[in-house]
This record gives sequence, structure tokens and C-alpha cells, in this order.
Amino acid sequence: MTSRSPITVGIVGLGLIGGSMARSFAAAGHSVLASDALPATLSRAIADGVVRDGLTEKTVAHCDLLLLAVYPQAAIEALRRFAPYISQNAVVLDLCGTKRDVCRACFEIAAEAGFTFVGGHPMAGTQFSGYENSRVGLFEGAPMVLVLPPDADPSLRARVETLLAPIGFGSFAVTSAEAHDRVIAFTSQLAHVVSNAYVKSPMAQIHHGFSAGSYRDLTRVAWLNEKMWCELFLENRDFLSEEIGHIITALSAYKTALDKNDAKTLEALLREGRLAKEAADKNGDDIS
Repeated sequence: MTSRSPITVGIVGLGLIGGSMARSFAAAGHSVLASDALPATLSRAIADGVVRDGLTEKTVAHCDLLLLAVYPQAAIEALRRFAPYISQNAVVLDLCGTKRDVCRACFEIAAEAGFTFVGGHPMAGTQFSGYENSRVGLFEGAPMVLVLPPDADPSLRARVETLLAPIGFGSFAVTSAEAHDRVIAFTSQLAHVVSNAYVKSPMAQIHHGFSAGSYRDLTRVAWLNEKMWCELFLENRDFLSEEIGHIITALSAYKTALDKNDAKTLEALLREGRLAKEAADKNGDDIS
């Protein structure tokens, strides 16, 4: 199979991620079947010409690729529902923001049913959610993280990359579910917590006219889907709590220096942060 060969893609969930996947596959000439908790969303996607038909126990058998673009527990439930009907030649990929729970359950389901499951996390998105905000090219040039099954054939990574070629990912990294969740607690989840907490300052409601790029950058992801992020945070609570502990310790040091009017310590703390950023940028962000 090449990336240009037409395939049938099934997508569970037509939110920002699933909807953007659907649009990109459809734009590349592939056939998309989909399901969504909201019938109106599926109807709109069909009317838009993005989705050809609904994804059901009957039609899922035709899928070469099945994408689970819903919350982790919903992804597990969807795979249990469809497992008896999925072709053994198909690849199933979840697109969830945490990997340990979903991979543990879905690897087992796939092994019992005889098809291939791969954990996945597309590293792109916006602060807005829903099908109405989905678009072709959302993942263009973005990294894609994969968690392969323990007994994966060496050719599986290449097969997955071929199936996902129409999406236009810029790179692929392979890691373990645990390593993914540990890193993502810092690179994504902590950033959302900090941003969400930052705008709880009373000053957030009266700052207008006194803010620029720094404020916009730091508060962008405070505008989040609280239901989804609550589930992701709780599933990754051990690693996320550890990261929150690190930042509380760091912030406490800055506060103490300020309260003591300690310029020497404050300058040292600021220097440490600058040097840490320089070192982090030199090390890169590949977790493979």
C-alpha cells in the first residue's frame, strides 16, 4: 500500500482532532466513515462532503484504518464495541492525550480480536474545540507520537506512517506509554494548569490596555475543554502532580526572594531559568 492508494478510514469522534483528520483524509481522496455522540455533527460532516457514511458495526469491517478521536475511556469503550467487526488487516490508532490507560486496555482488546492497535498522539491543536473549528492541514508539519505494541513487527511503524501520510505530519517518534505520559505531564498538561490558574488573579479582569504578547502567550490554553482536560489530568495524576510540585517549589523561591528584597538571590534564580531554557532548546524535544 502506498500513501496514494485510496483507503477507507473510520473515525470515532468528529471534534477538533477527529474532524480535522476527516477533512484531511477526504481532501486527499480517501473515503471517510465516522460516528459522533451528536447526530447533528455527523449529519453536518456528511453534508459537507467530509464523511461518506456513518461508522457502524457493519461498515467498520471495511476500514483499513480506524481512528479513535475521543476521550480515553470513550476510546476504550468504542474499541470494545467495534472489536468483533474490525478487519484483521486493519490498523486501529487512538488519538488521546494520555497513553497508559488506553494502551493497556486497547492492546489487550486488539490481541484478543486479532487486529493491530497502535497508541497515537498528534502534537497539534488549538484552544478551540468541536467540529466547527476543525480544518484541513491542522497537523501539517506537526510531530506524531506512536506507542507500538510490545510484540510489534519491525515494519509496523512504516505501515502506520504510510497510512497517515495524507495528514502531513512533519515527524514521527516512537516511545512507551509511560515515557509519553511522563513527558506530556510537563510539556502540555502543566502548561494548561499554569495558564488556567494564572487567569484566576483578580487582575485578569481589569488588566485591559496593559497587556501584550507575554499575556496572550501565557493565557492561550486557559481557554480549554474542562471535561476533557479533567479526565486527562486524573488519568495522569501521578506525573502531573509531580510537575506541579516542581513549579510550586520554584515559584516559592522567587516569592521568598521578593519578600526579603533579596536582589542577589532573585538575579540568580532568573539566571538559572534563562540557562535552563537555553539548555532545553539545545537538547531538542524528541522523546523517541
